[in-house]
Amino acid sequence: MSCLTLHRQLGISYNAALRMKHKLMQVMMERDNSWQLSGFVQIDDAYWGGERHGGRRGRGSENKAPFVAAVQTDADNHPIYMKFNAVDNFRRKTIQEWAEHALKKGVRAVSDGLSCFRGIEDAGCQHTAIITGGGHASMENELFTWVNTMLGNVKTAITGTYHKLDPKHLGRYLSEFNYRFNRRFDMPSMISRLGRAAVNTAPMPDRLLKLPDVQWKPG
Repeated sequence: MSCLTLHRQLGISYNAALRMKHKLMQVMMERDNSWQLSGFVQIDDAYWGGERHGGRRGRGSENKAPFVAAVQTDADNHPIYMKFNAVDNFRRKTIQEWAEHALKKGVRAVSDGLSCFRGIEDAGCQHTAIITGGGHASMENELFTWVNTMLGNVKTAITGTYHKLDPKHLGRYLSEFNYRFNRRFDMPSMISRLGRAAVNTAPMPDRLLKLPDVQWKPG
């Protein structure tokens, strides 16, 4: 739900709706950043932007916001959990830092041949790189079925919901989808659980809300 829709439905000012939404997204982001994926995980690199925002597409694109897309699957290749996290760049050290926070030791991860994903191994996880050549070749590989599906769903939902998204807050917007997807098997308790998480999250005054989201980058 966009801030404009929230403002209209609650009958509060747009700025109040904006602060409320970003505070709740911050809660979601911090909550999901507190636990790790395990088992088998499909991983891909992605950018917020694309051709509709001007400039080149994908890797090497300028003025785009990079993020890591990861989906944990079960033995039957069904999606269980997802982690879409904004990162500072696609360098090996950055991915190692991300993996140390996002993946449990011993995770079996599969990615394409992008060299930065060797950072997953540096973080103590098993990693298989499959060179697909990009494009339809990677999309048709069943080892990447769910991460590609979720990437498509999330990007479509974002562009369909928001008139404008500030790249410096991409992590918060992605957290909405992480939070809902990871709790989809217990929908009735989602709001109460969000409320409990909110009262246990540090205050976020306006000056902090305006700062860029915390992104995974070399420490």
